[in-house]
Amino acid sequence: MKFIHKLFLLTLLAFGFASCKDFLEETPKGVLSEGQVINIENIDGLVIAAYSWLGNDHYTAPNYLWTTGNLRAGDAHKGGNGAGDIFAYHALSVYTPLVADMSTFPPDLIDLNNKKWERQFTGISRCNTALAVLNQVTEAQYPLKKVREAELRFLRGHSYFDLKIHYKRVPFIDENVAVEDILKVSNVDLTDQELWTKIADEFRFGVANLPETQSQVGRANKYTAMAYLAKTLLYQAYEQNDQNMVTRVDAAKLEEVVSLVTQIQNSGTYGLQSDFAENFLYEFENGKESVFAIQRSINDGSPDGRGTWASALNYPQSAEFGCCGFHVPTQNFVNSFKTGADGLPLLDTYNDANYVAAADPVDPRLDHTVVQQGKPFKYDPAYIAQGDPWARDPATYGNYASMKELEHPDCPCRAANGPFTITSKNDVLMRYADVLLWKAEALIELGRQGEALPIINEIRARAANSVGRLNGAGIYNVQPYAVFASQDHARQALRFERRLELGLEGHRFFDLVRWGIAKQWLDGYLSVERTRRSYLNDANFQAGKNEYMPIPQTQINLSAGLYQQNPGY
Repeated sequence: MKFIHKLFLLTLLAFGFASCKDFLEETPKGVLSEGQVINIENIDGLVIAAYSWLGNDHYTAPNYLWTTGNLRAGDAHKGGNGAGDIFAYHALSVYTPLVADMSTFPPDLIDLNNKKWERQFTGISRCNTALAVLNQVTEAQYPLKKVREAELRFLRGHSYFDLKIHYKRVPFIDENVAVEDILKVSNVDLTDQELWTKIADEFRFGVANLPETQSQVGRANKYTAMAYLAKTLLYQAYEQNDQNMVTRVDAAKLEEVVSLVTQIQNSGTYGLQSDFAENFLYEFENGKESVFAIQRSINDGSPDGRGTWASALNYPQSAEFGCCGFHVPTQNFVNSFKTGADGLPLLDTYNDANYVAAADPVDPRLDHTVVQQGKPFKYDPAYIAQGDPWARDPATYGNYASMKELEHPDCPCRAANGPFTITSKNDVLMRYADVLLWKAEALIELGRQGEALPIINEIRARAANSVGRLNGAGIYNVQPYAVFASQDHARQALRFERRLELGLEGHRFFDLVRWGIAKQWLDGYLSVERTRRSYLNDANFQAGKNEYMPIPQTQINLSAGLYQQNPGY
């Protein structure tokens, strides 16, 4: 059983306490007071509340990063009913309209960028509140003190990592900062590298203090923290200047990434699922490839459950599903799965012509990732994708749909809330395949591409063997690389493999920024894709600006101007 399914009615947060103490003199009935919540007896509940916040997200500020990770990356169009249907996400797709105060976007009426910021800092606040209570007890009084502290610092590190890749410079606030001092901490007190080190230290504490296994599914363990540390160091290794250009790659950090992933491999804790499909099916959740996941739930006693509200807009627009046709894969993304006669990706020519299912050999991961007209939805021949009738605005965005985050209409995990479909299927934030590819990337950047070759080929072999559920819907041909001709060839192959393996899981844009190639790649993408989708005629990615989101103007105002805006906004 997922431990965070247990309803824990602790919703008072440290950021809220200071503002609400004087709001009412009389305590409302049925509401827990601050003193009732923040005490030693409630430590376990406070930790659970910190975990549960991951599942309290919503499509307006999702922790499953389909909006900021895919719409900005050339992998997906916004979808929905035209540009005005959540205009903020249209702005992400075309870059130039992004502004520091997104509440000015009609008819959104809400600043989704500020909502993202607030949600992550609310999660951090839950961690800080629990850590402050833990600091009041000894290990003799509470033997799990170090373990729970490590879990909370892990969760706090996760939230800071998310903020870091979105905003670059954010204030670092831990449990030792008094409430009255929070607004004295600037988002530029730490340098870019110093902030990465702070985040890495959260995970280093977890590596040192978490057990190798946990009795309850969903809790972070030693190797979860080790994986997050490796990811943090990989990002930190690509040092950026103030214009967001990569100026240096730190070999020492890459060596540590290799060492950390090797330890994870040797632990035997994780492995690749035998079939790629199993990573995206409810009945296989919390499998051996899931390193860390949002433990989703429905019918858990809370008003709406902690279901997949993050992707509630993404189901096809049809009687079977409800709505709303968001998160539409691009033609460029679909074309990238084509393979040559040698079973290898068409690294340089994949986008020269559009994929034709009846004629083109393809990597089977395409049919696990994208809903396509005439092919089964979620491996069920009774549900053949209908194309335009399943799309909300096919003239603008096309009629593909993203499939990994969706579930079959008959899944016992499914729930309907009005027209929206949500499920209790986990959102996997980190897969073992991703972890392996970090090691391959680090090895290649260190000039050790020969050692990266078997890692990439292991993942390709799993793809080749993942055709059993596909009902012969395509012509499949995936083969291993025999050799990498050079470091540049290996780098190109690795970056392509990440797109195929992790497609539409929310990683791609952040990869492009980490590698320092966002402008170069997106200009090439837009030059062709705008001939297919005219709304992209307005798209223009500005280097030195659009790699990161603007600091929300609301937060700058609340800081009385202490926070500094990101360049270009």
